[in-house]
Amino acid sequence: MAAVLTATDALPRELTPAQRALRRLARRRGAMVGLGCVVFFVLLALFAPWVAPHDPLATSWSAVRQAPSAHYLFGTDEIGRDVLSRVIWGTRASLLAGLVSVCISLALGVPVGLAAGYLGGWVDALISRITDAMLACPFLILAIALAAFLGPSLTNAMIAIGISATPIFVRLTRAQVLAVKVEDYVEAARAVGNSHLRIALRHILPNVVAPLIVQATLAIAAAVIAEASLSFLGLGQQPPAPSWGSMLNTAKNYIDNAPWMSVWPGLSIFLLVLSFNLLGDGLRDAFDPRHK
Repeated sequence: MAAVLTATDALPRELTPAQRALRRLARRRGAMVGLGCVVFFVLLALFAPWVAPHDPLATSWSAVRQAPSAHYLFGTDEIGRDVLSRVIWGTRASLLAGLVSVCISLALGVPVGLAAGYLGGWVDALISRITDAMLACPFLILAIALAAFLGPSLTNAMIAIGISATPIFVRLTRAQVLAVKVEDYVEAARAVGNSHLRIALRHILPNVVAPLIVQATLAIAAAVIAEASLSFLGLGQQPPAPSWGSMLNTAKNYIDNAPWMSVWPGLSIFLLVLSFNLLGDGLRDAFDPRHK
């Protein structure tokens, strides 16, 4: 008996699906690089008061458009503010816009898509036609229109971006629910007398989460670009509060005399968006074992 127990205990423990997904994710170098950059930007935003070498709002008329130096590593802008400090503080606006707007899209799109896919019939037809109408308008154009209607501010920009991205999550959730609701375990749950709400929340929704996580990661990258675009147009974070988009808007007037004013916020947008895209691609491959 002891020998049997010892042999049984020596068997390798079977990994859960989440553990297998994490293991596949860890084997993808691009995803790990993206995750590392995302963590770096998150830490930079959290510890901005301690990391930034200068006050991002402090002006110095003796250091107007000063080139990068030992005192100002990224140079200064048109009124003598430290570009490095403003880039660091601008990380907060970009990450906040990306995360909050995607949370708004998930909160609106997932329940609506779940209802459309599970109920079907006229509910599905009505929701699908409204979604198609919203998708007919380009994402950024719709976000600009909503932000202009709500008024220029970071909060309104996040709401506009979140509403504009909602149809993508409605359509994705609906498609996943249509595929899952015909599975045998859903039919078994229905046969034993589970209510429709319980079937939708306990048996269908958990099995469509993985594609939603991947889409949310990619949507954050799109939201960062949208926030920068709105700030560039004067519809997002309002000066003097630092934002990468508004910094680029100002820097375009001094591109010949002070190119460093546009290089660093533009490079920050590029790196953050690239990091989220790499992470999203890695998550897609990790959650789908068919990707090799």
